[in-house]
Amino acid sequence: MNAEPEDMMVRIGQAIETAQLGDRSGAQTVLMLIWETVGPDGDPLHRCGVAHSMADLQDDPENELLWDLRALEAAHLLTDDRLSAAGMAISAGGFFPSLYLNLADVYRRLGAMDKAREHVALGKSAISWLSDDGYRRMIQLALDRVLDQLPVS
Repeated sequence: MNAEPEDMMVRIGQAIETAQLGDRSGAQTVLMLIWETVGPDGDPLHRCGVAHSMADLQDDPENELLWDLRALEAAHLLTDDRLSAAGMAISAGGFFPSLYLNLADVYRRLGAMDKAREHVALGKSAISWLSDDGYRRMIQLALDRVLDQLPVS
């Protein structure tokens, strides 16, 4: 396993930190520059990281959905070998619970309740990819919360 994180992943992490410190606009600018560097057909790991992060920074749910779908598309191209080469101790399947959670929530906010339910179910089926820890419990609780917010069908 690579001991040093890749430069591109460090840059994405720095942009996330910028957003967490309150500079959402600055983070969006940096992430958009990274996206333009990586390109829509670039390394799936970098595309997934940028798109997943950009989705969280959108004020408009339609734009958030666009970025969430880009992240999911890239995640489907990830491999465990690629993640290991990038120094990441997560399997490719470990990306899906969070991605499906985000999609379920944005579909709920957009009024697409069937799509929201579908993505909650996908998230719950993918949860087994995560270790039994606090992160897994957080994702599980968030999936349950989205499901509870959906009207009974």
